[in-house]
Amino acid sequence: MEFRPKTYRMYIDESGDHTYSDAKKYLGLTGIIFDNQYYREIFHPALEAFKQRHFPHSPDEPVVLHRREIIDRKGRFGVLRDVSKKEEFNEDLLHFLDEHEFRIISVVIDKHAHQKKYSYPLHPYHYCLLALLERYCELMNAYNVHGDVVAEGRGGREDMKLKEAYRNLFETGSYYHPAKFFQTSLTSREIKIKLKSANVAGLQLADLLAHPCKVEILFENDRQKEWDGEFEKRVCDVIQKKYNKNDKTGRVKWYGKVFIDGK
Repeated sequence: MEFRPKTYRMYIDESGDHTYSDAKKYLGLTGIIFDNQYYREIFHPALEAFKQRHFPHSPDEPVVLHRREIIDRKGRFGVLRDVSKKEEFNEDLLHFLDEHEFRIISVVIDKHAHQKKYSYPLHPYHYCLLALLERYCELMNAYNVHGDVVAEGRGGREDMKLKEAYRNLFETGSYYHPAKFFQTSLTSREIKIKLKSANVAGLQLADLLAHPCKVEILFENDRQKEWDGEFEKRVCDVIQKKYNKNDKTGRVKWYGKVFIDGK
């Protein structure tokens, strides 16, 4: 991705449960970063065209891509029960991911280990958000550009807590960065919350990639021994070049892929 003096936006979705009480150990939060002009003029119309190719529909009743429903082939995705259509969709999706410009930052936390480490641990979603925003703002500041953040809504109470956590970070900073670090790069003190039904292209991409990104990070950190499926591995192979990295060293770990294990 070539950075220019324009504005950017990071779209965030999760994979896993965001509570400490859940039996699932790992929560993944994935952010997809777009140049706003590229997103508006190229990516959004391209995604709409992609959906029309595979799931013809009226623009008044848009198709919203949701990974779980696609895998289960439910509702409008029932056409994927046809093996040939499923293969066509998969190959087109891989091509779509490969040809478009965006950057990925993905954070995975071992909730159990993190809870044991701290007497009063932060909400796991908020802790992952902090890690995402530190890297996003570092990227924005490095190129002297600015951006904002959109997350998928999870419900009234959770959304209110998320807005508060974001606002506190903007106003007071973090352990590693003062407030100015965030205020210099972020264009708003408020995080934007959008529901899945709103047909936001960036959130749909984040939904499709959040789980594969989480699995890959767990796989690379010896927390998962096998991929969930061959296609998931192919998705991860295609998006490798999209991960955020240190532009001088090419290092992706801790820049685009972050694993928080409590150590």
